[in-house]
Amino acid sequence: MQPLSGPRGFTDGPHRHDLTSPNSLKAKPLHSEALTSAQRTALERIIVKILAISSLKAPALWAGIRHHVNVSGEAELLSSHFPEAEKWLQGVLKQEQNNHLARRQLQQLTDLLPQGNNRQAVSEYIRHQFGQTVLSALTQAQLQQVLTCLQQGQISIPQPVQTTSTARSLLPAEHSTLSQQVVKLSVANGESPISVWETLHSLIGIKDGDPIPAKHYPLLIQYLQARQQIVGQHSLSLPQLLQGLKQPASGQELEHAAMYCQQHYQLAVDASLSRVQAQDLLNALFCHRAGFGWHPPHGALTAGPIPIYHPAPPLAGQTGFWPLSPRVTVTIIGIVLLFLLFVWL
Repeated sequence: MQPLSGPRGFTDGPHRHDLTSPNSLKAKPLHSEALTSAQRTALERIIVKILAISSLKAPALWAGIRHHVNVSGEAELLSSHFPEAEKWLQGVLKQEQNNHLARRQLQQLTDLLPQGNNRQAVSEYIRHQFGQTVLSALTQAQLQQVLTCLQQGQISIPQPVQTTSTARSLLPAEHSTLSQQVVKLSVANGESPISVWETLHSLIGIKDGDPIPAKHYPLLIQYLQARQQIVGQHSLSLPQLLQGLKQPASGQELEHAAMYCQQHYQLAVDASLSRVQAQDLLNALFCHRAGFGWHPPHGALTAGPIPIYHPAPPLAGQTGFWPLSPRVTVTIIGIVLLFLLFVWL
C-alpha cells in the first residue's frame, strides 16, 4: 500500500502544525506578533491629540506605554499589548483634556477678577464653598462652577471701597520720584535738600515730618520743575515765567501775579525779575494753587523784607550815611581831648 500524499502540515484553528518539524505539535498564537500598522496608527493618533493640548512629549508617552504593559525598553510591543496601551492612552488623553479645560477656565476667571470687586467676591465664594483660598487649588468642575456663577451674576459682589487720592499719603514710588526731583533741584541751584523739603511742606500747609497728601503730588512735581527752569536765568519777565510752566497761568492768575509784583517789588508787568524774585513769585503762585491764597509760604525766602531788584532812587538833597556806633564816638572824643591837652601843655 502506498502512503497517501498530501500537505506537509495542517491548520487547526488559530494554530498551525508542521508535521515535518520536531516541534510540530507546539502552537504559535497569531497575537504574539508585533503591532500591526493599523494598531500603531491608532496609538499615534491618540498621542497626537495629547501633544496638542499638553506639554507631554511623544517619547515620554511611548515610554509610559511600555511601562504600563511591562515591556522592557529593548523589547518590541506586540499585538497583544494593543488593548492595554490604547486604554492607557485614552485615560491620559481624558486627563489632559480636563487639565486643558481647567487652564482655560482659570484664565477666564483671571481676566474677570480685576473688574469691579470680583476678586474679593470670588475669594469669599471659594472659601465658603470649597474651603480653598486660591483658584489654582480648585478642580476643573469647581472652576466651571465659579466661572458660571460669576458670569451669571449668582455671586454676591460687595461694593468696592472708594479710596480717592485725598484720603491717602504718597505711595513709595511717588515719594521716590519727588525725592529725586528735590535732589536734582538742590544740585542745580546749590540749595540744601532740607531747605527744599521745608519749602514744599510750607507750600501745602503741613509740618515737617507729616505725610504728604497724594492730592498735592502733581502740584509739587510741577513746582520743582518750574524751579529748575529758572536756574541760571538772570533776566526773566513775568509773562515768560508764568507761560513757561507745565500748567500755564490763567488770565486771572496773570492779573494777580502782576498785582503781587507791583505790591512787593514795585515792578511793571514787562519788567525783568531777578532769580530771587522769580522764585518768590513761584512760591506765591503755587501756594495759591494749593488753596492758601496769594502769599508766599512761610520759609527762608520770606523771612524778613522782600528783596527789591530796582530800589527807588534817593530824594534830592538827601545823602546816605552810615551812623557811628556809641563806642566809636566816645573813642574819637577821647582822642581829641588828649590832643588838646598835649597842645596846652
